[in-house]
Amino acid sequence: MNIPMLLQHPPQHFLKGLLRAPFRRHHCIFHSSTHLGSGIPCARPLSSLGRHCTTWMLLSDGLKRKLCLQTTVKEHPDGFSDKEQRFVDKLYTGLIQGQRACLAEAITLIESTHTRKKELAQVLLQKVLVHLREQERLNKGKPLAFRVGLSGPPGAGKSTFIEYFGKMLTERGHKLSVLAVDPSSCTSGGSLLGDKTRMTELSRDMNAYIRPSPTRGTLGGVTRTTNEAILLCEGGGYDIILIETVGVGQSEFAVADMVDMFVLLLPPAGGDELQGIKRGIIEMADLVAITKSDGDLIVPARRIQAEYVSALKLLRRRSGVWRPKVIRISARSGEGITDVWDKMKEFQDVMLASGELIAKRQRQQKVWMWNLIQENVLEHFRTHPTVREQIPLLEERVLSGSLSPGLAADLLLKAFKSRD
Repeated sequence: MNIPMLLQHPPQHFLKGLLRAPFRRHHCIFHSSTHLGSGIPCARPLSSLGRHCTTWMLLSDGLKRKLCLQTTVKEHPDGFSDKEQRFVDKLYTGLIQGQRACLAEAITLIESTHTRKKELAQVLLQKVLVHLREQERLNKGKPLAFRVGLSGPPGAGKSTFIEYFGKMLTERGHKLSVLAVDPSSCTSGGSLLGDKTRMTELSRDMNAYIRPSPTRGTLGGVTRTTNEAILLCEGGGYDIILIETVGVGQSEFAVADMVDMFVLLLPPAGGDELQGIKRGIIEMADLVAITKSDGDLIVPARRIQAEYVSALKLLRRRSGVWRPKVIRISARSGEGITDVWDKMKEFQDVMLASGELIAKRQRQQKVWMWNLIQENVLEHFRTHPTVREQIPLLEERVLSGSLSPGLAADLLLKAFKSRD
């Protein structure tokens, strides 16, 4: 992977650090004046320092007196073949050029559970992450895309809203990516992935990309790779990312940890304000939209809007600069759709100006890291040879009632800790 670093420190410190670096191969390009620092010739080769450098180029810039040392360190992952390297490079190049086929193949790669493909996916993600950081630097530190999470109970009209809302955004010149998460069956393990079939017009729009993904039993209805798919979509040039999740309890909390703004869609018959408070959903929402506000449902929609407005007053505000709003919308008549976008833009502007949006994304990176650690530790625990041998025996004793679940868990943990 290529990691550009701009260093303005004395070259001695950099070279000492380079000697301790774990990289086996380096591709270095130095830009400097005639001397590196005071009295150190810039033509000193790295080979004399005991390191191999595949390419050594010296570019002299007579216009700048101040030292400007730029180094590109290229690491070739151990054991990766040339074919695999070309595959990752092809996906990366096509992705940043906006090729939809490469984006689809890249998301398929990160969703794979194959060990080798997971390693390739991490290499690709690191390259995309470096590209995004450079683009954000050119954008004066502002995020390139706006991430919006959409959730709500089944039948709330999430897909219908996205169809109408997405067409409006693409007509205004935006590039929209929709990551629709479908629940997997607990019985068969399959998933219908039918969200895209409900968005017939939007799926044909070249400025929109819709990707349905199965939950595969993930708690909360958000896939393990949803965060990584968001990064890939941003690398592909999409400036608005919509994540539609399964509205079944924990999904609202899971998606709130990976988006800038969380929008909750509720049907007019979604219960009173007490239901909203005790479910803990309202406290996560930055915007509540009452759907299907047309025809005979206008009166119930107005009533539920008033009830949720009063419910929000009883909850502690999560932001110091934004107070959650409650609006009514109708995808059939188009009422309130433009208001949703206006509220989203207002939220983005206010949160960016206060610095809360950047801080929120930084916290989300930390949460994401620990979520992956927990998942990988559990997988490592399950696949440990000693634990894997004892799991069926202990499970059978727990089922027969001769061993308590707590004691069985303790025995498995002791077996895991006593490994060589």
